[in-house]
Amino acid sequence: MSPKNLNVSKKTHNFFIDHLKDKKILKIYKKFEKDLIINKDFIVAVSGGPDSLALSYLAKVFSIKKSLDIKYLLIDHKLRKNSTLEAKQVQKLLKKFSINLKILTWNGPKPKKNIQSIARDKRYELLVKNAKKYKIENILLAHHLDDLFENFFIRILRGSGLNGLISLGRETQKNNINLIRPLINFDKNDLVYISKSVFGSYIDDPSNKNDNFKRIRIRNFLKQLKLEGLDRNKFLLTIKNLKFANENIKFYTIKNLEENITIIHKKKSAVLKENFFLQSKEVVFRSFVEVIKIIGMKYYPVRGKKIDKIIDLIKSNSSFKMTLGGCVIKKVNRTVILLKE
Repeated sequence: MSPKNLNVSKKTHNFFIDHLKDKKILKIYKKFEKDLIINKDFIVAVSGGPDSLALSYLAKVFSIKKSLDIKYLLIDHKLRKNSTLEAKQVQKLLKKFSINLKILTWNGPKPKKNIQSIARDKRYELLVKNAKKYKIENILLAHHLDDLFENFFIRILRGSGLNGLISLGRETQKNNINLIRPLINFDKNDLVYISKSVFGSYIDDPSNKNDNFKRIRIRNFLKQLKLEGLDRNKFLLTIKNLKFANENIKFYTIKNLEENITIIHKKKSAVLKENFFLQSKEVVFRSFVEVIKIIGMKYYPVRGKKIDKIIDLIKSNSSFKMTLGGCVIKKVNRTVILLKE
């Protein structure tokens, strides 16, 4: 690196570190640093909103202190007329602070329904693809406390079970890449404070005001609940208790998978023992979902109603053969076999 570039790098580092003189930012950063347990290079997913800009700052300070490298990526979904212009505005803003942001574009036909859900899946797909390209294992996402609450109520409306209600965890995996949400216990107001203090501005996505989207209607509903006295701490306690119950079910699900299935031919087929279906209903349901994901080689689980229907068929005395989730599922006498379709 040339002396000129070294000087620019030092000034940039000093700029970010100097903001820790703000007591509020320092307090937020200390919590961030304590909770983020990684020691390898990572990716930060940026949108341009206050949440992701705050994450960009906190991650930058973390990388300076830990001597790690960061890749900043933004997905241009091209779902709105001005999306590309906004993406370039974010890129230009971050460049002022010596942060190089790469824009990834979602090309191809766009959905007419379930737009936000499909866009999220495509975003993860592009992020994971690039993580593998850079040989990076960790991607940091800017989901925060408000997102956790929104996700909970969206799942209630979908009729989700326990696992679904608490699905927005601190860390999940997709194709062996860690999706980490280091801001999941942070309040949005704190993130807005950091974004304004460090970068001076942020992009306000107009879709955040569009109540055609279920998430936005839920967001407005939560604002009303807050006015009615919604206690965030009690809500967090409820989620904590649900997570505790979920961990117990996970324990018995893993035990069922270990003791009552036989995977053969390099995960292309599985034989389920009779005891597999003698567990509690939720354990059987989750175990069966996992087997289908393993044999069918699918990341997302099959819809619950279809799983329930097959489990009922299996518990009946009749033999059958059908396909689901990339698997051929057969019952012959008392034996249940799953084959890669």
